[in-house]
Amino acid sequence: MSKNLTASGSQLKPDAVYNSKLVSKFVNALMWGGKKSVAQKVFYDAMEIIRRSPLVAGNSSEGEGKKNELDVFETAINNVKPLLEVRSKRVGGASYQIPMQVRPKRQQSLAFRWIIQSARGKKGSAFCERLSAELMDAYKGQGGAMTTRENVHKMAEANKAFAHFAW
Repeated sequence: MSKNLTASGSQLKPDAVYNSKLVSKFVNALMWGGKKSVAQKVFYDAMEIIRRSPLVAGNSSEGEGKKNELDVFETAINNVKPLLEVRSKRVGGASYQIPMQVRPKRQQSLAFRWIIQSARGKKGSAFCERLSAELMDAYKGQGGAMTTRENVHKMAEANKAFAHFAW
């Protein structure tokens, strides 16, 4: 059975709280089993934790809280986006890992996937707390998602010798 995918970029509406399509896409990626309201609650709880954290609380007045936590979220996503990745290519009976640039849509989806995967991999607390911790770590340039990004970049750097096969 194939998945019927939609062109979510054209049909997607911005979310109600932050009026951001990026947040809507992230909630859709976070969603499990079609339960969007659960995913929204988890995301907004995580953003509330970020808003109350010392990372944001020291910089904001009452009116700027949403802007600052949204900035933390956007910066975290941008920090995790990979620039290069390796792709397998079969040349003359041998498979080579070829470093290639990543398209912007794929960068975004990989960043979402790595942040969510890293947050789900942690154990011991509520998911909104794990998600907020992962987003704050990504904002600072550390954490599981950033480790995954660094590993992908190291693989691309190590296989730079095969870049001439990228055609």
